[in-house]
Amino acid sequence: MAVNLVNVEQVSKVYGTRALLDGVSLGVSEGDRIGVVGRNGDGKTTLIRMLARLEEADSGRVTHSGGLRLGVLTQHDSLDPEATIRHEVIGDLADHEWAGSAKIRDVLTGLFGGLALPGFEHGLDTVIAPLSGGERRRIALAKLLIAEQDLIVLDEPTNHLDVEGISWLAGHLRVRRSALVCVTHDRWFLDQVCTRMWDVQRGTVHEYEGGYSDYVFARAERERIAATEESKRQNLMRKELAWLRRGAPARTSKPRYRIEAANELIADVPPPRDTSELMKFANARLGKTVFDLEDVTVQAGPKTLLTHLTWQLGPGDRIGLVGVNGAGKTSLLRALAEAARTQGDTQPAAGKVVVGRTVRLAYLSQEVQELNPNLRVLEAVQQVRDRVDLGKGREMTAGQLCEQFGFSKEKQWTPVGDLSGGERRRLQILRLLMDEPNVLFLDEPTNDLDIETLTQLEDLLDGWPGSMIVISHDRFFIERTTDRVMALLGDRTLRMLPRGIDEYLERRQRMEEEATPSAAPAAKEKAAPAATVSPQAARAAKKELQKVERQLDKVSTRETALHAQIADNATDFEKVAKLDAELRELVAERDELEMRWLELAEDA
Repeated sequence: MAVNLVNVEQVSKVYGTRALLDGVSLGVSEGDRIGVVGRNGDGKTTLIRMLARLEEADSGRVTHSGGLRLGVLTQHDSLDPEATIRHEVIGDLADHEWAGSAKIRDVLTGLFGGLALPGFEHGLDTVIAPLSGGERRRIALAKLLIAEQDLIVLDEPTNHLDVEGISWLAGHLRVRRSALVCVTHDRWFLDQVCTRMWDVQRGTVHEYEGGYSDYVFARAERERIAATEESKRQNLMRKELAWLRRGAPARTSKPRYRIEAANELIADVPPPRDTSELMKFANARLGKTVFDLEDVTVQAGPKTLLTHLTWQLGPGDRIGLVGVNGAGKTSLLRALAEAARTQGDTQPAAGKVVVGRTVRLAYLSQEVQELNPNLRVLEAVQQVRDRVDLGKGREMTAGQLCEQFGFSKEKQWTPVGDLSGGERRRLQILRLLMDEPNVLFLDEPTNDLDIETLTQLEDLLDGWPGSMIVISHDRFFIERTTDRVMALLGDRTLRMLPRGIDEYLERRQRMEEEATPSAAPAAKEKAAPAATVSPQAARAAKKELQKVERQLDKVSTRETALHAQIADNATDFEKVAKLDAELRELVAERDELEMRWLELAEDA
């Protein structure tokens, strides 16, 4: 029987006139891996702070087992600014002692990319004071994970980590013996790590078995049985469940009869996006040209990030952009945005960017744009527009869109200055969509957003007809909202990844293995033949690569349309047979194109 580590008994907490937690009773036992979800402001952080005895409850009791070794990662670290990273993370251990520990080596490599901490000027001897908030947070996380704990409590541990860092952290926590309670909005991470979920809602906490996918199913089922009035939220849940079951069925850990029940629940839910229909709308709104890049070089100050980039963002393209920090993701978006702002007059360091005449770009940067703090939420939205056309016949007033983004009628009259960071981020996205853009650049849109707001944003983007580039470390959001993944791997090139983020992680792992001293000679031998390829041949390969990518997009669109036609003509066996034959030819053509793409990717 698992030993009980923490007991929470009839705990209540009130802020002002609002009860954040009302008579909550919970327990954490050995081996538990619990994910905590809920809307911003509903009490997730308050709950885990009381669990860790960092905050007192107004009533009720929190008890810890005797000798409990507890580690907590809060949103604000307690690192000594005058100390070095070595002092905070490794303490008094000599170099041979910590370097001989597999656990310490794993943590330093996973969070910092190597034992020498390549991102820090003086490595382990870097002083903490001048470091950024993201760097300090990784140091605090490393300090916590190196210590021995019975229970780890983490508040947003994936913030400031890239895709690789999040993947490493998930793997590390899965094999760690410590119990875990974790607040995060990263749904992929929740699915990978957690075996139970706590959903904090209106002062109470609902418990669910399984990871995020199982929680989505169980909550949708509970709300259906209870016949709640929140039909809009339930429909969003069913839509997300449909995507989880159809796009990534391996994510659920439920037995077969539960999977069958989930499939029954979503039987009448269509795919999240009608790709061919959206493509028609996008072509109508954008024409043939959106952004065409020819032999472009992108720089950030004196540093060259991308060279000889030939690429095309077409109408209706939905691109997820991933890559190592500093590889140039944000710089690429800024270069395109600057060209669009000046209608092509401002060009990058080398090469040419052609911008379509009809492009209306909205760019969500990582920095929250400051608004007049005295404005009300609704007034800030109406400043842009009173009504918005979201495509496919969907028109909303400013107030309706505010409600869809979680601003109730009362909240719409809150001054902007009183909003939390997450609420300001929501308002910023809302104002962008109100301007009716036909091209969206979203740079880390999921920062500070809770899961419910993310599902609402995803629902809006599902029916939004236009071209879109998303930069995000939230793997779930990238896979959910985009159709193709492209990567900046730190080698000054942009590559398409047919297998998405899984392929990106595999490529990054191979690059790291080749960079290690033992693999260096082999890597040089492999690289030698590439040196014989002339610059002209490399550019020609890149151009053909772009051509193959466009052909793959067309084949994918035609495939989607054929599947829809087969479904529409299910009773006409003769027509279905013809369509099926055409589909088989298309699949064969796609296989050939993918093989050609892989060959060209080696040369480009």
